Formats: sequence, C-alpha cells, structure tokens
Amino acid sequence: MFIRPFLSLYVGLLSLFAVNQAMAGISLSSTRLIFDGKHKEAGITVRNSGADVLIQSWVDTDNDEASVPFAVTPPLVRVSDGEQQILRVIYEGTGMPKDRESVVWLNVQEIPQSAKTANTLQLAVRQRIKLFFRPAGLKNNAYQAPAELTWRLNERAGKTKLELKNPGLYHVSIADINVQSGNISEHPFDSMMIAPGEQKEFALKHLQAASSPRLSFSSINDYGARDRYVAQLSSSAEVRASPDKESP
Repeated sequence: MFIRPFLSLYVGLLSLFAVNQAMAGISLSSTRLIFDGKHKEAGITVRNSGADVLIQSWVDTDNDEASVPFAVTPPLVRVSDGEQQILRVIYEGTGMPKDRESVVWLNVQEIPQSAKTANTLQLAVRQRIKLFFRPAGLKNNAYQAPAELTWRLNERAGKTKLELKNPGLYHVSIADINVQSGNISEHPFDSMMIAPGEQKEFALKHLQAASSPRLSFSSINDYGARDRYVAQLSSSAEVRASPDKESP
C-alpha cells in the first residue's frame, strides 16, 4: 500500500530534474596503437560525428604516480562536426625497456561545449586504448607471440590447474578461451593479457589433467581482429598452440 505514494514521488522528481544527456560523438581509427621504436612517433585519427567538441589527449599508466616519456600533440584541439584530427604520440627517446614490448595507455577525452539550456547533463567521455611500445631490434615479431605461449595441466591436492607462461618478448591478449574434453567444457577466464616473462595459473573445476582436454582460444592481433589457436593439453609436458586451420 506504500507503492503508489513512492511511485508518485519518483515520477515527480524525474519531471523536476529531467536532463538531456550529451552523447559521445568521437571515434578512434583503431582499438590499439602500435608504436614502432624505429620511428619517433605514432599516429591515430580521431573522427567527430557529433557536435563541435574539444579533444584532450595524454598518455599514462595504471600507476597514477608514474610518469611516462610520451607526449601527445596536439594535447588539446577543437574538432568540428564531420571533421577529423590526427593525434601524434611522440617518444622522448629514453625511459622505456629496450629488451621487450611495453604497454601504456592513450587517453582521448571529449569535452563538450557549454550547454545552451538549463537542466542539461553533459558528460566528458574518455576513450582509453592500449599503446604498445616496441623497441627497435626485438627478435621474432608480435604475430608469432601467441604460438610461443606454453600451456600445461597440473594436478594438486585433487584440483586441476591450467598453467600459462609467456616466454616471449610481446604481450598477448587472449579471449574466448575454452578447455574441453568430451561433453565437459570450461572457460578458465573471460579475457586477459599476459606480459612478456609472466606466468599465470587458473583453476579448472570439472576437468581432470588425465583427460588431456583440447584448448582453444582467440588472440587479438595488431588490427583488433581475432586469430584462433588450438592445442591438446597434457600434464606430462608443456605444449604450444597452433593456428586453427578450421577457423574462418
């Protein structure tokens, strides 16, 4: 019997504080930015399909206190409706590891114009994508990195663990992972990125190491597309995955 008074109050508040939400109108030309250490800069295009906006851009890390040797030019620029702007990321030349790939973040924030009407909620929408810095002279290449990962099953105290190692020099972004034996299928995680030299371990709830299940996963490449890999897991030795020839 208390529902109607509260409902009336809720509707009244919505009417009193009604707002118009400004939607993001900018888009980036790629979902990740690859910085080749052989060059002094890398570029990405920002397109605006909405109202005129200011674009503020910068590079940072997950550590708010850490500084990064990158600058974005222009750091602040006005982009009109239907226009595009190239952002250039410039490396200072020192400060990043030279023996492996590193990852930082490129931030592109849309700052809308001041509202012309009252009771208008405007949001400064920020897009944040990974910037992969690859120093010159690294061995192999990023396309081989998913096939360099090693996988192994371990049985400890009656529990099965999936071990993953990255002995290579590049980060590998993994998605759509599946471990299957017969009718039993598990997804140890949704998606993740493993860094050079990193090792991870995931619990399997139902599968046993002795069943030698089949592993399949997708690796996200430089263009944001997904490449499919498969392997037959074992508890006796580490295995590497191969490109899935049946994948379209």
